[in-house]
Amino acid sequence: MRSGILAIVLIIVAVVGYLSVYVVNPTQQALVLRFGQITEEPKTEPGLYFKIPFVQNVVYLDKRILNLNMPPLEPISSDKKRLIVDAFARYRISDPVLFYQRVQNVLTANRRLSTLLQSTLRSEVGRTSFVALVRDDRSGVMENIRRDVSANAEELGIEVIDVKIRRADLPDANSQAIYARMQTERQREATEIRAQGEEQSRRIRSRADRDATVIEAEANRDAEIIRGDGDAERNKIFAEAFGADPEFFAFYRSMQAYEAGLQSGDTSLVLSPDSSFFRFFKDPTGVNAPAGEDDGGTGISTRSPSLASQ
Repeated sequence: MRSGILAIVLIIVAVVGYLSVYVVNPTQQALVLRFGQITEEPKTEPGLYFKIPFVQNVVYLDKRILNLNMPPLEPISSDKKRLIVDAFARYRISDPVLFYQRVQNVLTANRRLSTLLQSTLRSEVGRTSFVALVRDDRSGVMENIRRDVSANAEELGIEVIDVKIRRADLPDANSQAIYARMQTERQREATEIRAQGEEQSRRIRSRADRDATVIEAEANRDAEIIRGDGDAERNKIFAEAFGADPEFFAFYRSMQAYEAGLQSGDTSLVLSPDSSFFRFFKDPTGVNAPAGEDDGGTGISTRSPSLASQ
């Protein structure tokens, strides 16, 4: 009997002892409740703690950083574009007592925080243009959302650490329409650039043709002037030579006529042996030319017998 009673007492003591202690892990923080009311300061440090069994119970809350994933939203930006925004938040329980009093558990906290985040995100996107959200000021938009959500979440004992926008894009139908419009605009710009280039090319080509015509005309003019000056100089030299020694000049011209007229070829000359053309053959001085035949200093008589060409 005694041993049985002792065994029962030991079992009761063991059960009471087991129910009197609780362990807080490094990733947890604990609240001790007495009939549903918080009676002690929250236990935030890991270790072994004691409580009054059957009167007090312990509620464990996560001390780590928690993630809140939101479903994609379709807010409207300030430039009236409907967007698809996918965002998430990271938070932690900063005040366990207030957290338990307001929301009690993480599931309820997620619902409340998700509502705050969606409302704030819609308001902030409504004040921001599509270009600023996507490219120019995305980090600034996320910081504004985090600050506004964190201010409202403090009433729930929650500290919002970060808010990130995974994706902010146009719906597929709008994206295709905008892509088509952008493609049309780029094609129009390319056509304008090509037209401007073609116009400039024609202008340059016409200017080059005009300059070439002017240069060629000036070159021809200068050539004619030089040729005329050369002819005048040649005639001047001939005149001076004739005036210096008319006899030698007549002899020289006759030699040139012999060279040109007595070449081999298909042309035959029928001349009288008494023609003045052959006067230098009869007399080296050429003074005994037939009477009445004036050669004009060329050695060819103007009244010579006829020339026959074959």
